[in-house]
Amino acid sequence: MSVNRENKELEVKSLSDQFEQNPSYYLLDFKGLPVSRAIELRKKLRDNSYSIKVVKNRLALRALKKDIPEELRENFVGPTALAFAPENPIGLARLIKEFSSQHKVLTVKAGLLEGQFLPGEKFEEIAKLTSRNDLIAKLGYLMAYPLTQMLKSLRAPLGSMSVLLDQLKTKK
Repeated sequence: MSVNRENKELEVKSLSDQFEQNPSYYLLDFKGLPVSRAIELRKKLRDNSYSIKVVKNRLALRALKKDIPEELRENFVGPTALAFAPENPIGLARLIKEFSSQHKVLTVKAGLLEGQFLPGEKFEEIAKLTSRNDLIAKLGYLMAYPLTQMLKSLRAPLGSMSVLLDQLKTKK
């Protein structure tokens, strides 16, 4: 077996493992992205626990599972990079959108969001969504709010009573 073929098989295996480990990823067209910007993007993604990998389309298609939507397979044309999100795909979408709007070089072709196909046109909507942590915080607030209001209502008569007793004490 040639060294080149072995390298390709290792690359397919590596990509297959990444597809298994990451339920969400975006296909990026990085045409015209200078090396300095690519390094900046990689660093920004790495700092937030995301990763990006430039792939050869044929090898990436081999690494994909058979149950991946055909629409996603059709987007593996031209220069392609994969941005992987092990958790919080909304955060990754926001980072990509922010970087893209600052530097005007990245476009999202498509993606897989928690197993569902995401066309490139819908990417803007995903990037505008509230993150999971923010939604959990809002839910916690909404669940606690009635209880805090009830506690305030229960404390109010006791507070009024103590004010009345203090006034009586000062009069006598």
